[in-house]
Amino acid sequence: MEITSDTAVVTSSKSIHRAWSMYDWANSAYNLVITSTIFPAYYNAITTVTKDGVIINDKVSFFGISIKNSTLFDYSIATAYFIIAMISPILSSIADYKGNKKRFMQLFCYIGSAACCSLFFFNKTTLELGIICSALAALGYCGSLVFYNAYLPEIAREDERDRVSAQGFAYGYIGSVLLQVICFFFVLKPEWFGIKDISFPPRLSFLLVGIWWAGWAQITFFKLPKGIPLAKQPGHSLLANGFHELRKVMAHIRKLPVLRTYLGAFFFYSMGVQTVMLAATLFGSKELKLQTIQLITVILLIQLVAIAGAFIMAKLSDLFGNLQILLFVVLIWICICIAAYFTHTSTQFYIIAAIVGLVMGGIQSLSRSTYSKLMPPTHDTASFFSFYDVTEKFAIVIGMLTFGFIDNLLDMRTAILALITFFVIGAIILIIAIRIPKTEILC
Repeated sequence: MEITSDTAVVTSSKSIHRAWSMYDWANSAYNLVITSTIFPAYYNAITTVTKDGVIINDKVSFFGISIKNSTLFDYSIATAYFIIAMISPILSSIADYKGNKKRFMQLFCYIGSAACCSLFFFNKTTLELGIICSALAALGYCGSLVFYNAYLPEIAREDERDRVSAQGFAYGYIGSVLLQVICFFFVLKPEWFGIKDISFPPRLSFLLVGIWWAGWAQITFFKLPKGIPLAKQPGHSLLANGFHELRKVMAHIRKLPVLRTYLGAFFFYSMGVQTVMLAATLFGSKELKLQTIQLITVILLIQLVAIAGAFIMAKLSDLFGNLQILLFVVLIWICICIAAYFTHTSTQFYIIAAIVGLVMGGIQSLSRSTYSKLMPPTHDTASFFSFYDVTEKFAIVIGMLTFGFIDNLLDMRTAILALITFFVIGAIILIIAIRIPKTEILC
């Protein structure tokens, strides 16, 4: 694929940066309320039988199949990520060809939003509905991010991308915390609102997430520029043209050693990062017996610290380089996994949560901006970023399946300890990437 100076046109505008960041504000409510706090706690509560604080039965029947509740949750999320990993490269290539990635972003946004709203009807008698809707919400969340991330190299110059990426995550953390606090009052003080059904507040929270997500996303959809269609290939169908664009991007990535190696490192350390984030709440509720109020407090702490973490890592990357700081952060994650294995008290869990927040925002923000800086100038931004997102999604699939399998076979603590392997491999590959001669655009 020939790259010329006029191949990619970057529209740098602070108002567009803010509008782009507002999508993080909109969809991060899903990531906090559905993925991390209220939904896992609610799911665990209605699928676990306890007596005097001791678990009597945590098996559920899903379409006639008896399975451990936490394993079912892990597998359902892994399935959603696998589906999006399979379809997003083709959809993103079609989006680049047609110049309509905003349309695809809207489609997945509304799928996720509708699924969150549908969780309002999830209770003990509708387990299948709850699992399917939570998986569809994950599908919508991940699918929209493919196209959302692809806008970064189009709306920000290379020297702005670390800051704009960090700004997006900061908006996400702030917006999600605001909605979480609103939901917090319904869940913890239902009597203030005359609510007597204890299942109603969490279900209302799921409904509010869907409305919040679709509502605030309108700012993003209104301001983001339209894509530029690529040259058509005569005699090819829309799908064939999509495959044509995908093959071009694949061939180009093979010629970029640092980008290719970085994707390998990102694949392995994402297995650990994303799995820890997705399983943290269930670990706190099942292993440490934390109450809902404690879990919500922990997650809010993580979100607030993550805002600072995103900007701190962006600043450090300016001083020492993106790959070097990513390596440093991955080493911290290894220490976190070791500490989590030996965690037995709520205080210990709070301390680890604060450290997780610091590096969580940093590694997510810096990973995205690093990839955008290693990309060549191109209009194939959705296709290029589909490789980034597919790498992450397959990492999550493998990470969650591995975690679920070990949890089902042994216990959750051992599963967390096993994640160290992924971080170590990721760190080794990052070292290799750092040592590659700088023959292309590097951060």
